[in-house]
Amino acid sequence: MSLLPNLLIEQLRYVSEQSPYYSKLFKNNDILITEHFSLEQFHQIPFTTKDNLQLNNDDFLSVEQDKIVDIVTTSGTLGSPVAYYLTDADLSRLAENEYSALQHANISAQDVVQITTTMDKMFMAGMAYFLGLRKMGASVIRLGPGAPALHWHNILRLKTTVLIAVPSFVLKLIDYALLNQIDLNKSTIKKIVCVGEAIRDENFNLNNLAKTIVNSWDVQLFSTYASTEMATAFTECEYGLGGHINESLVFVECVDENGKHVEDGVIGELVVTTLGVQAMPLVRYKTGDLSFLNSNECKCGRSTTRVGPIIARKQQMIKYKGTTIYPSSISELLRSYNQVKDYLIEISSDEMGLDVVKIYILSDDTSNEILNQLRASCQATLRVCPEILFSDFEVINKMKQNGSFRKPVSIVDKRII
Repeated sequence: MSLLPNLLIEQLRYVSEQSPYYSKLFKNNDILITEHFSLEQFHQIPFTTKDNLQLNNDDFLSVEQDKIVDIVTTSGTLGSPVAYYLTDADLSRLAENEYSALQHANISAQDVVQITTTMDKMFMAGMAYFLGLRKMGASVIRLGPGAPALHWHNILRLKTTVLIAVPSFVLKLIDYALLNQIDLNKSTIKKIVCVGEAIRDENFNLNNLAKTIVNSWDVQLFSTYASTEMATAFTECEYGLGGHINESLVFVECVDENGKHVEDGVIGELVVTTLGVQAMPLVRYKTGDLSFLNSNECKCGRSTTRVGPIIARKQQMIKYKGTTIYPSSISELLRSYNQVKDYLIEISSDEMGLDVVKIYILSDDTSNEILNQLRASCQATLRVCPEILFSDFEVINKMKQNGSFRKPVSIVDKRII
């Protein structure tokens, strides 16, 4: 019988007493948390899903209203946004999380860090980065998303050394620099912490998006993976072999379609149990993100388990003409073409309930030749070829800025999943 870490047992005992949702769940499933609660017993606890959070949002709240000091929401990319509550202690935990995560990227008090993610609109990310950097003592420029001109003005004036940015936004910074005779490699930027989009494949090699960045800009890229629900980030070190897990803040599992654990290196769905969270702790929460775990010692000397690159989001899986594909695979293919300046992937269902995929592309080259090249690449890489359509900036931008989303998206899923 394998015993659980003490921090995990403490969190389970806490939710069994304080969380209306888990108190009921544990009672209905005859789950009693004792100091000898085993890993085998832990695996009998039902998973928590996004649907559970959406349907029972406030039942997860485990403190009185007067203990809540901040309220954020999830992005709502894959469904209705969920309110997530934090106490003062939860904010301190969030600061510790990013403080330790950013240390993996060798960021220190000597750095000037420009945050390009939003601090408003009830987002957790920008606030988390700020709190962690403040704890670290680094200088912080809270610029948020905006015009590349404004970002470059501050980079050049304030001597920014680190960017925290979505990789696709970095491409816009590169384009602006090239158009305005800014020498990228003479700038003070040395590192970019990449958020929200994968920069590596499952073999830890840089993907096309990341290659496009480093081929133009001599910077070091660091991947980080996080979500509002787990209020924890996994950031890779300089060796780029997966995001290091802070085992004092989160317990991570990786499971297959049947909820059974998979071996190290095998792709499955990430499942997290938050540790040390007061207001909205989650137990065995299925993130919907497909990746893998690696418990071997990293080249940096750390022995903690690492989370591999995010391969895809489970909910966005497409069954197209009998073949399973993910939007991330389509994105990776499109980014390998310099002619494709922007794109949007639209997923819908036909009258038979079958998945329909349309790819809208923005390109200076609107010839049949580029269409044929893209179709051939889709056939070779994906084994199927979705419909590919030329579009213009206004149409694509409008779809990306759809009012139901709080941030621009490159994938619009109109199916009822």
